[in-house]
Amino acid sequence: MAELDTSSGGGKHKGGKVRSKKQSTRVDMTPMVDLMFLLITFFMLTTTLAKPQAMDLAMPDKNDQDPNQKLDVADTRTMTILLGNKNRIEWFIGLPDDPKTPPTVENYGKDGIRKAILTKAKDIKGATGKDMIVLIKPSDKSNYRNLVDMLDEIKITNVKQYAIVDITEPEIGLLKRDGIY
Repeated sequence: MAELDTSSGGGKHKGGKVRSKKQSTRVDMTPMVDLMFLLITFFMLTTTLAKPQAMDLAMPDKNDQDPNQKLDVADTRTMTILLGNKNRIEWFIGLPDDPKTPPTVENYGKDGIRKAILTKAKDIKGATGKDMIVLIKPSDKSNYRNLVDMLDEIKITNVKQYAIVDITEPEIGLLKRDGIY
């Protein structure tokens, strides 16, 4: 809204000349401020600030006929990863009482477990022609971040078959033996 200010101006002066009134303009900024707040409100309500990141996990269906049924997995193509304390990992190929490779303690990252997964996946694919299966077994001493980091490593290395499984007593014995439990 604009308004004209007509209060100032000429009157009768000496010399008989009559000056015309100067009209000054003044712009009212109130509607502009209202519009600004309406736009801010609109963009705040319609913009998504940050979406939570989630990883899709496919979980098997529950078998109602035989709830204790277990899936047999070839131990020659199975890598078991045990999550211990102090951000340490122990892995082996095969069974804990009859490992095909000796249990190895690793760290997270590209030079640790990622390198081991990539190497063993290539070896197993070449020997059997099938993909490697990874079993992730968190212990009571590991934390949630360790599990998430391990799932990230699985995603990075593009392992197609993996599972999160309960840890057994012989595997806890391995972790205690190597001092990461």
